[in-house]
Amino acid sequence: MRTGLVSLFLGLGMVPWIDVDPVPPPTVEDSARPVPFFYDLYTFRGDGAATTVVAAIAVPVEELRRERRDGSVRYRFDVRFVLADTARLDVFSTQDSVFLSLARPLSRRHLLHTYVEMPAPPSASTLQRVVVTDVTRPGAGQLYHTPFPIPDYSGTNLMLSDVAFGLPDATDGWSRHGVTLALLPTSQFPEISFDVYYEIYNLPEGNRYATEIAIEALEDEDEGFREIRASFSGDAAPSEDGIVQELRRIESPLPAGRYRVTITVTDEVSGRVVRRSRDVQVRGWDAGTTMVRALPYTTAID
Repeated sequence: MRTGLVSLFLGLGMVPWIDVDPVPPPTVEDSARPVPFFYDLYTFRGDGAATTVVAAIAVPVEELRRERRDGSVRYRFDVRFVLADTARLDVFSTQDSVFLSLARPLSRRHLLHTYVEMPAPPSASTLQRVVVTDVTRPGAGQLYHTPFPIPDYSGTNLMLSDVAFGLPDATDGWSRHGVTLALLPTSQFPEISFDVYYEIYNLPEGNRYATEIAIEALEDEDEGFREIRASFSGDAAPSEDGIVQELRRIESPLPAGRYRVTITVTDEVSGRVVRRSRDVQVRGWDAGTTMVRALPYTTAID
């Protein structure tokens, strides 16, 4: 695995706790409320012919009803992730629970983020569905669904996985072959540095290769931003399963706005080139985030 910094800076401030009034009992109207959330899906080479699909999910604290139990405040929500192949009539799903107990409540705009992972066969006819429900309010939840073609990472062509983004200095989060990434939906990044992770497939051992990371603004009104480009090179050292992992730190004072991050990899021996892009929304808030590991639904805390 190669790691590195792409010269650029910002700091993440801590978000203060706030004191609130006692929690009132839920009402019928409160229970029926939707629970808006944010999410992104990422794909990587899986075992055998499968593709690994990872969902990064973030729920604003203000959308959840907090509970008081044994002198603590806790937040709970369930996540259901479904991939349905409409051509083969195959359905793959997972259900998990997120639980966080604290001494005092978080600010309303604080984000609780988590991830779920599931293998699925490549298919151009897959639909995805992500459902978040508030455990404390029966009937309160939100569902998002769209077509989601699952790419095939088998074969011998030079390929790139999806480009995934996480908060820096992760001590907990999604783990992949020794890399830990605090995944956050790309629409919710604060103005801080962030990690970029991607994988290169079918790059022969010892081949010299070059990588370029380019960041461009997508909003015309941001005339003060100049495109950022960083390049580096090395010799390929794939793992036993043929994967070259890249983890890079973007330390840049990106102002609030929308950006496109493009990764370009060139095999300097064969001349083959692959490219992958992902858009990121940088927001000018400091509401704070907390990564919470999702537990299988059957082992969740009641």
